[in-house]
Amino acid sequence: MNQGSEIEVRTSESGSFVEDIPEILPILPLRDIVIFPYMIFPVLVGREQSIRAANYVQDNTKYIFLSTQKKSNVEAPTNDDIYRDGTIAKIVQILKLPNGLMKILVDGLIQARIVEFTDRKEFFEAKIEVVIPAPETDHEMNALNRQMSQLFKEYVKISRNVPNDTLSAFENIVEPDRKLFYAAANINQTIDVKQAIIQKYTIKEQFYEVVKILKSEIDILKIEKEIDNKVQENISKTQRKFIIQEQIKILQDELGDEEDGSPEFSKIREKIKKSKMPREAEDKALEELNKLKKTPPMSPESTVIRNYLDWLIDVPWSKRTKDKLNIKHVQKILNKNNFG
Repeated sequence: MNQGSEIEVRTSESGSFVEDIPEILPILPLRDIVIFPYMIFPVLVGREQSIRAANYVQDNTKYIFLSTQKKSNVEAPTNDDIYRDGTIAKIVQILKLPNGLMKILVDGLIQARIVEFTDRKEFFEAKIEVVIPAPETDHEMNALNRQMSQLFKEYVKISRNVPNDTLSAFENIVEPDRKLFYAAANINQTIDVKQAIIQKYTIKEQFYEVVKILKSEIDILKIEKEIDNKVQENISKTQRKFIIQEQIKILQDELGDEEDGSPEFSKIREKIKKSKMPREAEDKALEELNKLKKTPPMSPESTVIRNYLDWLIDVPWSKRTKDKLNIKHVQKILNKNNFG
């Protein structure tokens, strides 16, 4: 079945490229991953339906259709819970684990889509159409390939989640479609974003989709890096300020009371000495002054200490009043103010 000049969609009997692939294939619903053509990937299988499908493929066709679930938390998916577009893969190896699970090594071969499901109950099964985008070599295609390659290299360099050897492997790939799917597989994105790539049926559309995703991811990563730099800068400033304050405290402790460190503190010390307060009060005032020197100037504690010192200094410690203890004088004052 041809749909315009850009795309060729055909079932298995219509061409030698897929002549070994059956038209009806078992389906393995995947969770949290989209497998593209040219990907070799281990899949952990635990659901009974999926185990039966894998066993059937091992004994019969060797081919299976990989389709991703729309929601990964659905434990028992129905036909409507899986995407129609996916990848035909060959099962390379099946390893049965002691806990009853299976580890399946799959080799993604070609893009395909579900035409209709069969009535099979043991596992998902459907009639599959192979999607073969027609190769294109015009200037637009060359420009897309070049731009996508440059963006992917930039993405790998600034991303924290992609291994560095990914880039060397990418640069060794020649075929445009293989480069495309390799980049798509290594982008750290959500399932629905990756699924949008495999739901495009021309190579140009797929390249445009990957370019769009890469540009968006690079912009986000750059913003994240700016935020990280600002946060780190603020942390560094705070740490530097704290270290300097601690060093000042240590120096002040070593210098002791003989060195006040600023004219302001010297004036306060001088006022304390001139206030002629009792020895106990003076010792307390000097203790508070030393505490003030070690306290950040803008802190609430600094204000409290200053107010307390001002109060101590302003108390008229040296002034005396003479008490008049004459009884007649006291009686006269009381009578004067008594209105009862």
